[in-house]
Amino acid sequence: MKKFLVIGFVFVFTHAGVWAQSQEAQQLILNWEKLRQLEEILDNMYKGYKILDKGYTTIKNIAQGNYTIHQLFIDGLMAVNPSIRNYKRIPFIIEYQQLLLREYKHAYNRFRQDPNFKIEEIEYLANVYKFLFDASLRNIDELMMIITATKLSMSDDERMLTIDRIFFDMEDKLIFLRTFNNNTQLLAVQRARSRNDVETMRKLYGVN
Repeated sequence: MKKFLVIGFVFVFTHAGVWAQSQEAQQLILNWEKLRQLEEILDNMYKGYKILDKGYTTIKNIAQGNYTIHQLFIDGLMAVNPSIRNYKRIPFIIEYQQLLLREYKHAYNRFRQDPNFKIEEIEYLANVYKFLFDASLRNIDELMMIITATKLSMSDDERMLTIDRIFFDMEDKLIFLRTFNNNTQLLAVQRARSRNDVETMRKLYGVN
């Protein structure tokens, strides 16, 4: 988490020269079509998994809006152990990932509309959000392997410890995202005030 916070505070307090890495950031701008598809999947969550002879393949079923932890284990899901399946931190991990996706997309959409940000600054934001989102998806992939892959050479205790690690890692990501968004908004409001841009402050940030 410390490295995330360092990135966030550097973003807010560093000289504008930090934004100069536009060429690298430009290559990492989000593919919004892909993200829309992933959001649909994540909003309905992973509804089923099946184990194949040569590995496991995730089956992402689009279902109804609400979910429970038991709905993750349907249609042939091979849960390792009921105590792991019902572990209280699993639904929180999934919820954190959903919150991360929604909150970063909401914040990024606002910042993109802010005329007080330069193009290279928006690209930098896209870079940070993409890094965070991709890392969170790796957390979800690892979680699903841990709770479904019976062929993994892991004891139940080892699986629980791994789930704990994923939980704290995802929690750190969400904390960083909120700190990063708050710092970015603070910078945006400061710029708008210095330019007497009342309309932007009110429309995007609800600040008079």
